[in-house]
Amino acid sequence: MIKPMKPDPLQTLRVALVHDWLTGMRGGEKCLEIFCEIFPRADIYTLFHFPGSVSATIERHPIHTTWIQRLPGLTHKYRNYLPLFPLALEGLSLQGYDLILSSSHCVAKDVRRHPPSRHVSYVFTPIRYVWDMYDIYFGRESGTGMLPRAAMAVLAPLLRKWDVYTCRRVDHFLADSLHVRRRILRYYGREAEVVPIPVDTRLFDLAHQPRDYYLIVSALVPYKRVDLAVKAFNRLGRPLLIVGSGPQRAELERLSGSNITWAGWAAADQLRRFYGECRALIFPGEEDAGITPLEAQASGRPVVAFGKGGALETVVSLEEYQAGKSNFFSGVFFPEQTEEALIEAVERLEAHAPELDREKIRAHALTFDREVFKRKIQEKILEKMGI
Repeated sequence: MIKPMKPDPLQTLRVALVHDWLTGMRGGEKCLEIFCEIFPRADIYTLFHFPGSVSATIERHPIHTTWIQRLPGLTHKYRNYLPLFPLALEGLSLQGYDLILSSSHCVAKDVRRHPPSRHVSYVFTPIRYVWDMYDIYFGRESGTGMLPRAAMAVLAPLLRKWDVYTCRRVDHFLADSLHVRRRILRYYGREAEVVPIPVDTRLFDLAHQPRDYYLIVSALVPYKRVDLAVKAFNRLGRPLLIVGSGPQRAELERLSGSNITWAGWAAADQLRRFYGECRALIFPGEEDAGITPLEAQASGRPVVAFGKGGALETVVSLEEYQAGKSNFFSGVFFPEQTEEALIEAVERLEAHAPELDREKIRAHALTFDREVFKRKIQEKILEKMGI
């Protein structure tokens, strides 16, 4: 006699997914997409949503927004409304759910819950705009106008207090890296368990042969430090291809020499080819985790990265290889964000390029595959829900 299959306990839960905003498919949205696969009947709550900007997997869920959705100029200037985000979030009423699963780099983790709901928050970073990257966004050198800077000088301390106070609404924190785990402890005084960020390794392969250019794949915003790479490669004279868009593009293009090419955002097939053919990915900013270094490694390509933040957890350094701690290396770190340090790192990688092993680099990236991430998230939810 065939025994009936037991129902998946996760599918018996009433689930609300909370995400800061839905405006494109970046790293956070790729995590949300996996949450949607785990909970195909979940409701999504977000501050605002640009229809069609995220994957079909996300779009097919019921998506509930706040009054921020109706504010003028939202499409191009939504970060100007940052001080209003906490107020809008407080207006969300999430009653009748067993589980609230938030994915947060801003305010999503601070959503109110009603017992007996349990709230598990997967955090990409505490609010970067008011904590460690405040000066990058609102300092004198940020390029932000005088009025927004003056307003944030008053509001930022209040936002920090609100952020710390409301984090008690989270029952369990998950962090996307050890780097973020330490920041959650520093700012909130809370422990978090690490579930490393996912990369869809199916989208990348070893089919392409290298060509003579370096690659950046990035949003063109201040903290990504694409300006540093532009200045360094102007001096190096090496070909650099920059894939991405953002508010800094015009300014950065004016800085660029003839060796630097701008591609805008690339379709998936084109991006796969760019990764597969580049000599290495250049990663000049400090990131909480960073998916692009893993995408490059899934293509068997090395990374030249600033030696701070999440890259330290995803790239196997030349130093580890030379010390005998690893039988391969997948990148070179530079210790400070200066043109000289980046140039030296590129030259060091070139000197050791014959020792690179593409298959071992890709095998390393496979340990961060999205299916590994999905399994770990399911295990954590079952554990935290006591199922």
